[in-house]
This record gives sequence, structure tokens and C-alpha cells, in this order.
Amino acid sequence: MHITSKNAIGNYRFRILAMLMFATTINYFDRSIIGVMAPTLEKMFHWDNNDYANIMIAFKVAYALGMVTMGSIIDKLGSRKGYTLSIGIWSVFGMLHAAVTPAFSVIGFALARFGLGFGESGNFPAAIKTVGEWFPKKDRAFSTGIFNAASSFGAIAAPFVVGAIVSVDGKNWQIPFLITGALSSIWVVIWLRIYRKPEEHPKVSAEELAYIQSDSDGCVAESDEKLPWRKVVRTREAWACAIPRLTDAVWWFYLFWGAKFLADTFGVDIKNIAIPFFIIYAFADVGSIFGGFLSGFFMNRGWSTNKARKMTLLFCALFILPTCFVAMTDSKWVAVCLIAMGAAGHQAWSANLYTLVSDVMPKKATASVVGLGGMMGALIGIVADKTLGTVLDEAGNSGYFYAFLIAGSCYLILLGVVHLLMPKMTPLDENLNPIE
Repeated sequence: MHITSKNAIGNYRFRILAMLMFATTINYFDRSIIGVMAPTLEKMFHWDNNDYANIMIAFKVAYALGMVTMGSIIDKLGSRKGYTLSIGIWSVFGMLHAAVTPAFSVIGFALARFGLGFGESGNFPAAIKTVGEWFPKKDRAFSTGIFNAASSFGAIAAPFVVGAIVSVDGKNWQIPFLITGALSSIWVVIWLRIYRKPEEHPKVSAEELAYIQSDSDGCVAESDEKLPWRKVVRTREAWACAIPRLTDAVWWFYLFWGAKFLADTFGVDIKNIAIPFFIIYAFADVGSIFGGFLSGFFMNRGWSTNKARKMTLLFCALFILPTCFVAMTDSKWVAVCLIAMGAAGHQAWSANLYTLVSDVMPKKATASVVGLGGMMGALIGIVADKTLGTVLDEAGNSGYFYAFLIAGSCYLILLGVVHLLMPKMTPLDENLNPIE
């Protein structure tokens, strides 16, 4: 496997990858806290399912807006400054959750989630852009899988930290929201100190730079001229990479509604959610890394990028299908294991889906296209939240049946869309013309 190539070529790119993992862990710890505490906060602040849905919608509205604007900003500012801006915004608003008072709980949390969503929208555009700058195509899915696995690290850490600090009646609920501020400050200091593009970095050897640029188009330097947004969105490739990101809504369903489902269906409270979440997101970690490894494994055995990526995506979609039956079981642990399969498959899917962007788009358009896809995922997530909240309030837990049915089956459909829009996965040059 090429990502573990000999130290003779240098390994500074792995330090950059470690920073992406650190940032993504902070991102998902921040993002997951409210989902873990949802059953407790609902009782404290007297929310119904619609109130909770509206708070989640505020996050996703900002995330959708941010994915478009932050993706474009990061392409203009570059990974170093753009990533710093993103993590700075989400850290401030993450800590502001702790200042919300009971009298303004819904609007207060909605405003805090809005700011958090806007800032967090920059994480994946910046990280994918960074991977595209620091790794050749054959290593990008695996590298993406590694840093994407950190989203599960954050999701795993959240219930353990919350369970250790917050009581069942909600005492000390503010503290978890404050923890990430210190972590984010440490990250920003290190990032600004160590990050430069590989061709500009004094610690990158000539051999490592040659390896990073070892793709057929990797040795061709792109111009500094920015690509107009309207030109990017006219390409079929941009939409082929963006539309399957509708599955982001499934991941958010696990993240923000998973604890509520287990509480509503099986009575799992804040002190007992850690083990189910550990199982779910440990599986997700394995899926993220294995999914990234699998397509690289195929490519190293002579498969084309097109065949390797799509066959891996097909495997992921089939692995996720049993998730359709989560709401049909009476066993908590069967439900947890089925959700874990869905989470593992989703993360394997995401590792390859993110990499499609850098496979076919020029580097200076990567963050913009990732942002477009993220916006679409957030928009469908808004519809899903509102629909689920309404159905749960009106029809009870039967609403979860339809949510899991859609969550398990949508991946196969969206893979078909990818193939129809981009049957050959022909990469585009810096002017968005096919590279033959």
C-alpha cells in the first residue's frame, strides 16, 4: 500500500494528516454533544420533538449556507488561513451554548447552533482540499478515510465526557460545551506554525514532493487564477460529486437523533448511552479506514480509478441495506449493531465520495465542490429533521420506521446517479476541460 511507503521519501505529509484528524475530532465532539444530551435537555427545557428539530434545523441552515460560502472562501484564502477561520468561528459559537438561559432555550440554542454550523461547514472542504494538496490520488481515499475516522473519535468521546460530567437531571450541562475552546486554541497555534503547501514547505524533501506530485497531472502546477463559481457548477462532474452527499442527512440522523431513538424506544439515558455509542462509532471508524483502504487496494492491483471507486461505493451501499430493519427489532443490542453497520458503511462511502472530488476536479475547485455537496446534504437534512419531528409528535415512535427505511436504501439509488452523470470519471484540468 503506497501510503506506507519508505521513510526515504519523507513523511511530513503524515503530520498534516494528523492535524486534520485532530481538527475533525474537535469538530465532531462539538457537534455531538447536543445529540448525546438531547433527552436530558428536552426534560430540562421542556422541548417537544418539533422544538428539538427546529434547533437541529438552525444548525443545518447555517451549514448549508456555510458549505457554499466557506468552500469558496477556503479556495480563495487557501487551506492555512481558511481552516483557521473555520475552526475559530465554530469554537466561539460552540462555547456560547453554555450561556443559553431557560427563558430563551429554543431560540438561544438555535442561534448558537447556527453559528456552530456555519463555522463547522469549513472543516471538510478545508480537509479535502488539504488532502488533495498533500497526497497523490492513489493515497487520497485512504488518507481521507483516516481523518474522516476522527469524526467517530469525537462522537465516541462525547457520551463518555458528558456521562462523566453531566448528571441525569442536567447538572453541569454547560461544561462539555466549553471544553473544545481550549482544544481549538491549541490546534490553531500548531496549524499556523506548521502548515504551508508542500511545494513551499522547507521540511518537505524533494523525494516526498515528487511522490506527492506523482499523478499524471500532479506535476503540472495550477495557475493562481480563480475559477468562477458559475463555471464550476455547470460541470456534470461537480453535480456527480455533490448529489450523493445527500447521504450526509443519514449520518446526521444517527448523530442527532440516535440517542433520542434509543431513549424513546429502549429507555437508554445519559448515563447508559456511552456503550451503545462506542459500538456504533467504533464500527464507523473501522468502516472509514477500511473503505479508504479498499479502493486504494483495487487501484494498486491495476483497476482504474473509475472502477475502484465505484465498486467500493457499491460494496458500501449493499453493506448499509440491513439498516432498513432497525426499527423492526425489539432488541436494543440488535438495533445498535444494525445502526453500527449503517454508520460503518456510511463512513466507508464518505471516504470514497469525498475523494471523487479530488479525483476529477482541479485542486483550486475542490473546496467549492465539497461545499456544494455539503450544502445539498444539509438541505435534505433540514427537510428530514422537520418531517421526523412532526411525525414523532403526531404518530409516536412509528416515525423511526420510515427514517431507517430511507437511511438504509438511499445509497444504492444515489450511486446510480453518480454513474449516470459521470460514467468514466474523466478528470478535468484547471480550466475544467476533460484531460484525455
